[in-house]
Amino acid sequence: MRKLLFLAFLTLASAARAETVSFTTESYPPFNYSDGDVLKGTHIEQVQMMMAAAGIDYSITILPWARAYMLAQTTPMTCVIGTAHKPDRDKLFKWVEPLLMDRSVLVTHEGSGIHAASLDEARKYTVGTWRSDYTQTILHDLGFPKIDVSTEFRAALRKLMNDRIDLIPISAFSIGKLRREGNPVQEVMSLATQPMGIACNKDFPDDLLKKMQAALDKLISDGTQKALYEKYGVSAQQ
Repeated sequence: MRKLLFLAFLTLASAARAETVSFTTESYPPFNYSDGDVLKGTHIEQVQMMMAAAGIDYSITILPWARAYMLAQTTPMTCVIGTAHKPDRDKLFKWVEPLLMDRSVLVTHEGSGIHAASLDEARKYTVGTWRSDYTQTILHDLGFPKIDVSTEFRAALRKLMNDRIDLIPISAFSIGKLRREGNPVQEVMSLATQPMGIACNKDFPDDLLKKMQAALDKLISDGTQKALYEKYGVSAQQ
């Protein structure tokens, strides 16, 4: 009987380990986006390489950011890709990082005539962001009085391009990609610096987390992460 129970335990353990990790993220080039049916981006490719090296089954789904973020908080075996690791989020998730050391900047529609050399000057303008993004918290904490919240990044970007809002906060790494796509954004000023990582559900298995972190560490140490950013033709100075 003990042998049968032991075999049953092994079977259950194997089944649990075969569970798929569900990754969620938003459409936010050059980090995460779809080109037809193909998922692309610097964060997407890092996750694909990382999971292949770790030998873990996975799926990636692009959603509005608020839903992508919420699912990682509430759903077992779920992680959200490209999450800013801020102090208020530290204990909400288990982390694999860094996918990127990011610099957030305020940008305007090129030719808008909007300038700001300080936060006090920037606070005069209507600043757009999107629901549950960390920049929404930053803007509130920095005392911006006029914050326009959209459902997702692309919606905020459209408002900026149509001059319905004055500024939005984005990654400095995104500027070159957006300009090449026909969205002439122009940097106004720096806003914040933070690591971007993979935020996993608090109950995510620690052994899988360690394998994922080890695989990411190797991508960083062997130069693969840097080469991916070069492949996508972006730098924080663009």
